[in-house]
Amino acid sequence: MKPSWRRLTGLLIVMSALVLAGGGLLSSAAARPADVQKSQRIVIGTKNFTEEFILGQLYKQALQAKGFTVTLKENIGSTEIIDKALTSGKINFYPEYTGTSLTVVFGQAGSKATARATWLEAKKQYEKRGQTLLAMTPFSDSDALAMRTADAKGITTIGDLKKFMGGAFKLGGQPEFRTRTQGLPGLKKNYGLTKITFVPFAGISPYEALDQKNVDVAAIFSTDPPLASGKYKVLKDTKAQFGFQNVAPVVDKDLAAALGAKFAQTVNAVSAKLTNKAIIAMNSAVAIDQKPAAQVARLFLKANKLV
Repeated sequence: MKPSWRRLTGLLIVMSALVLAGGGLLSSAAARPADVQKSQRIVIGTKNFTEEFILGQLYKQALQAKGFTVTLKENIGSTEIIDKALTSGKINFYPEYTGTSLTVVFGQAGSKATARATWLEAKKQYEKRGQTLLAMTPFSDSDALAMRTADAKGITTIGDLKKFMGGAFKLGGQPEFRTRTQGLPGLKKNYGLTKITFVPFAGISPYEALDQKNVDVAAIFSTDPPLASGKYKVLKDTKAQFGFQNVAPVVDKDLAAALGAKFAQTVNAVSAKLTNKAIIAMNSAVAIDQKPAAQVARLFLKANKLV
């Protein structure tokens, strides 16, 4: 579950810049599906944070535009809670993060070696129990490291930090970052960063800490709304220390089969447009500019000719 401050954090004007090159999307003039039987109604659930609210609206509106019957149940809760809603039949579709699927839902140690391998393993595990995964998004909402853009000259990867201040810099993060495998121990093992001074955050966001120069580098999430400002640079995790958290909708297998190719094509067309730039802009529009998620989703779908 994401920190609560993320819900309180954009600029809607960037939405027009998010239209990506390339067509091939579904035509709104395409034949609409026949009346959907009750057993084929799509019930989308979402977790309890901004990004999930946006994702729910995106998939709901795109499917409704193609004639599908959709109900949206927002703010259900954490992965543990929403997975129970899925397996109990209260919902039959929800957007999940691939790495979280493996670690939380199926109890595995972490992500696989690549984003695709992580998705394939999660898909295999879901299909064993009656669900499936549709295509994953280009964006991955994972743990990451960021620094002030003004300080990042020549620094593009986490490994490059060895030459930043001789590797002796201040890194801020939640207290557990000090001991977690994906925290300081991983940075030492994977990147040879042994001179870090760790600064635990207490009542302050990573971006406030960076702005006030309390830290030089901060542990963040890669789709945080403040990243839309351009003031911060996210460093590439070339060793995949933080794993992969691409979004892929989990869907009841029988439902997906009953609704056919058009259903999957509609959902996958939305997912294909969700780059890091796109989702950060939408997160900012909702969390910082306080625009309704439904409105932000609608604008994005229209801009990309998905409705």
